[in-house]
This record gives sequence, C-alpha cells and structure tokens, in this order.
Amino acid sequence: MNDINIGKKIADIRKSKNMTIKELSERANVTASMLSQLERGLANPSINTLKTIAQALEIQLFTFFIEDEVKDNLVVKPQDRKQMILPSEGQELITYELLSPDLKGDVELAIMTLTPKSHTSKDNFKHTGEEVAYVSKGKVHLFLNETELELDEGDSVKIPPNMLHRWYNPYSQEAIVIFAVSPPSF
Repeated sequence: MNDINIGKKIADIRKSKNMTIKELSERANVTASMLSQLERGLANPSINTLKTIAQALEIQLFTFFIEDEVKDNLVVKPQDRKQMILPSEGQELITYELLSPDLKGDVELAIMTLTPKSHTSKDNFKHTGEEVAYVSKGKVHLFLNETELELDEGDSVKIPPNMLHRWYNPYSQEAIVIFAVSPPSF
C-alpha cells in the first residue's frame, strides 16, 4: 500500500472548496502556520487536529486515509477493508474498519474495536451525521453530552446529529461496536 499524503489531501480538499488557509484556520481553530506545515508535509497532525480539520472541511475523517481510486465493486472482503488504527491515552488502541466500499453514498458503515481501557477521545466529540451503533462484543460506556451509559453486548443506541459523545472501554476485555452514520460524517 502506498503512503497516503494527508497534508496534500487537506490542501486539495481546501482548494476544491475555494477556502484559504486563513479561512480553514478560523473554522478548525488551528493556526494558519500549522495548517501550512501540514499541507507541505513538514508536520504530522494529531488525530484530534484531523477531526477538527475534517469537521471544518465538512468531510469524513476517513477521507484523509483512503486513496482516491475508482471501484465498481460493491463487496468488501475483510482483507480489503480500509483501516485506521489510533492510539488512545497509553498503549491502548482503537481500530476503525470501513465496511462500506467507499465514502460515496448516503450511509457509512464501520466497525470500531476498543482494546481494554481505551477511549475514542479525551473529550466528547460531535459530527453532523445521525449514528446508530450496535455492541457486537463486550461492554462499553458511551458518553452522550453529560450522561454516561453502560452498553452490554447486543445493545444498540441511536446518537442524534451534533450530539457530543465518546466511547470508552473501561473493562479488561476487547469491545467491538458496529456503527452506521448517515450522511457519512466520520
């Protein structure tokens, strides 16, 4: 697999939206100098910075990690899934696998694997899409605004658009959550 140039993707998407670095800087609350360094490949963004840039560009986070390719195939084999593996606070990892063949269309479907003691972000985060999630393995905690919910294996939940939320696995066993977002906004 070729290396993906995230900085170039940021620049290309920003330019396609006729947005200046200054405008993106203001929308994403990231300095113009940092954006310039990212676009030129002189700095690497944190996942939280990428999330805010994606939100400011009104795109899905996965867009930064998927190579632009034309596929007519509607089937995604497990070995062909696009993956993002992100660190949590310590050695914990969160893995996202895109089940949809691409980000085109009205629905995005993905699997999120939370290793023990991991969480999706330190602070609650929101996106524009409506989300429905299903806990297929283990137990997790879901923070919705200021409310903490404990979800067991087999539970499902609907997360309305723009609701602040984050996932946390405080347990010693891995947890797997399958989720759909419409329109795609992850």
